[in-house]
Amino acid sequence: MAVSGNSLFYRQVSRFYPFNLQLQLSWKSTTARLRVSRCMLSSSTALSSDAPPDGYRKNVGICLVNISKKKIFAASRLHIPDTWQMPQGGADEGEDLRNAAMRELREETGVTSAEFLAETPYWLTYDFPHKVRIKLNRRWGTKYKGQAQKWFLFKFTGKEEEINLLGDGTELPEFKQWSWMYPEQILELAVDFKRPVYEQVLKVFSPYFLVDADE
Repeated sequence: MAVSGNSLFYRQVSRFYPFNLQLQLSWKSTTARLRVSRCMLSSSTALSSDAPPDGYRKNVGICLVNISKKKIFAASRLHIPDTWQMPQGGADEGEDLRNAAMRELREETGVTSAEFLAETPYWLTYDFPHKVRIKLNRRWGTKYKGQAQKWFLFKFTGKEEEINLLGDGTELPEFKQWSWMYPEQILELAVDFKRPVYEQVLKVFSPYFLVDADE
């Protein structure tokens, strides 16, 4: 069964997190949209190497933006209550990272109608909390201390009926509910250990989802 957006959730959460990022830059400039400043990335999470750092699992993250709504796709974890996130997943050895991002998006959300807009120029890392690290490494048979991520921004170009949290049927479902959210809503509802990376991702991609919808 497909799981649709939750309008009641939006009416509740929007009272507490009004959309007011107070960004005074002119995002209408094409140059501003394409220029990503190195200072946007925290030194604690940003790595400029082409390869992820040792000890971290190679991962891709997907920021799917609805340009007309100026909102981003987020979903709640199936087995972790009150935890919302953007889609993400591991990249196979030798797999093109943009292709990996499209594959993960399709597997987790059923979405195939997406147009590539941008990617983060650096790897962004986060460490697993102790209990999470033990659980995941036992499942994977690895010794990772966290994940190194390349993030990709895609514009949703389909209809919402396409979104199906059963995915494409190749993997077990990970999410139980989805919604379009403003950036600050995603930050507020993200799990603590992922929030610093989310902050950097949303800073880098903000020129795209803050522009006027009629441009």
